[in-house]
Amino acid sequence: MAVKIRTIKDIRPYLAKELGDIYPEPEISALTSIIIRNIYGISRLHRLALPESPVSKKQVQRIISICMELRTGKPVQYILGETSFYNCVIRVNSETLIPRSETEELVDLIIKENRGFTGTILDVGTGTGCIAIALAVNIPGSVITGIDISEGAIKIAKENARLNSVKVTLIIADIFNAEFSLHDKTDIIVSNPPYIRESEKQFIAKNVLDFEPHMALFVPDSDPLIYYREIVRFAVNILKPGGKIYFEINEAMGKSIFQLLESSGYSGIEIVKDINGKERIIKGIKND
Repeated sequence: MAVKIRTIKDIRPYLAKELGDIYPEPEISALTSIIIRNIYGISRLHRLALPESPVSKKQVQRIISICMELRTGKPVQYILGETSFYNCVIRVNSETLIPRSETEELVDLIIKENRGFTGTILDVGTGTGCIAIALAVNIPGSVITGIDISEGAIKIAKENARLNSVKVTLIIADIFNAEFSLHDKTDIIVSNPPYIRESEKQFIAKNVLDFEPHMALFVPDSDPLIYYREIVRFAVNILKPGGKIYFEINEAMGKSIFQLLESSGYSGIEIVKDINGKERIIKGIKND
């Protein structure tokens, strides 16, 4: 018997029936909350308080359309065109990665270590602008610049800055271009560069491989530190003496990136584990 959607409380059983052969129950529950919040603009708490609220024909059609796309494996964030990141609304498209919880941990560390900071921050490979925007919201005295090689990414990053009512300078730039330089030096550099080795593709979920931009994910096995090395080289002339550098990293590359920073004149280098106990962040201070 088909599950009909008449009220908010009918949405979850409908999705469970339609997606139960593809997604596990906890994920269907999470998808339900995301979809209802997107369509109604209400939280899970409000949904539980208002289960009998009616669903219009237009909303039913939208739910059915979303469900059909979910069955293809397309991430819900791309279907809805947005996601939540560190309490910011971040729009995404096929040219940008979907922000991850690990990156929220990177942002959280920077915020906690730099409360009241009033200097400059450079986000290299800004993508959606999620890192730069979350930092701008939570460290309001800072001056933040984000750079990315993708014109499409910078376009959506600017949209996200407007959406979250923050001022962030966003520039199309290629750090591999030796002629590129910034006019001003910066106090902090942060980056979540591509770091998944090509040989690790076999462990990556199919919906990531099929829908997210590979250029922003993968690096060659022959040179997995290519972006870190280039950012460190770039930082020689950009990062102020005593300035800080923060990277999100591949859990298998912590020791190698530690050695890279150490040999490049950084001190106070520390590898930080994420909530799952994986080495996911590294930070250091540039020597004078």
